[in-house]
Amino acid sequence: MRRTPRRAVALAGAAVLAGLSGCAGGGGKDSMTLMLDVGYLPKHAPFISAAKRGFFKAEGIDLTVMPGSGSTNTVTSVVAGRVDAGWADFGATVTSQGRGAKVKQVNLLQARSAYAVVALADSGIRNWEDLRGKTVATEGGGAMTAMWPLALNKLGFDKSDVDVIPASSASKIPGLLAGQWDANLALHVSDEPAIDALGRKAAVLKWSDLGIDLYGNGIVVSDEKLKNDPEQVRKFNRAMQKGFLWACQNPRKAAEDFRTEVSGYGTSTIILAIDAQCGLNWGKREAADRYGVMDDTGVLQAIDVAREFLGLPEESGLSPEDVYSNSYLEPLGSDETIQAP
Repeated sequence: MRRTPRRAVALAGAAVLAGLSGCAGGGGKDSMTLMLDVGYLPKHAPFISAAKRGFFKAEGIDLTVMPGSGSTNTVTSVVAGRVDAGWADFGATVTSQGRGAKVKQVNLLQARSAYAVVALADSGIRNWEDLRGKTVATEGGGAMTAMWPLALNKLGFDKSDVDVIPASSASKIPGLLAGQWDANLALHVSDEPAIDALGRKAAVLKWSDLGIDLYGNGIVVSDEKLKNDPEQVRKFNRAMQKGFLWACQNPRKAAEDFRTEVSGYGTSTIILAIDAQCGLNWGKREAADRYGVMDDTGVLQAIDVAREFLGLPEESGLSPEDVYSNSYLEPLGSDETIQAP
């Protein structure tokens, strides 16, 4: 009998920590801790494989992968030195930086945002025009809620064309399945696999198709870490890039890795999440074929959006140089075949 995804994640947290590191925490010079954006989901399978398949060991790093509780909390944990690196939403990171967080984005693993409207495949919602007159649920304080006016503007919709109601993160999918609302504002890399795991199919309307093509999630490291141990960050990035792209090229094996650490998900569901996640690897601008590389144009776009919608202080004076650095990267190309160590 299938467990629900959230129940499976709750049961498996400690097992992932134990399975990916020889010692808990970043206790030694060769140890590092990586905090994810949220609790373990199939979209995180590439991180599990990067650790299990020896990519970090090959760089002399003993990596512990930890669950997160939201990108802002992940950034805060990096700043406080509780973890060495974090995987966090670019907009959340920029907003935190504008409020004084001394961190930098050093590896853009997700060059495109996963923002989407997710409905059930049999809901009758097949395109954006089908949203007129429908009810969409979202977390009250989430970034997508704040940015929804931007999507409406791109669509040429009035605010009244779609009824947006608040819902907790835990209730969004159950409410959708129960017909309490028609769709969710969601990250499609998370919600489509969650719906699939429950035996249903999802319809996904991606914000990127509207031209809202923002940077997604990347690796965040504190300024202090970059100052004190830049070479370890370079080694981390080499291992992370190879491990992540290996999982993208070997989704079935990566799914097997994930299933050994987190129970409750079928192989096909995990592969669905991996494929969706890996579909966000490559951007469209000048750095499109150099994995993880950021540019000023993309960062300035993120700063503008954060200032208009996410509460970035107007007086912050944040510049691209404050936000990111490509200096710790040896970027891989999309045509490179990755072999596990």
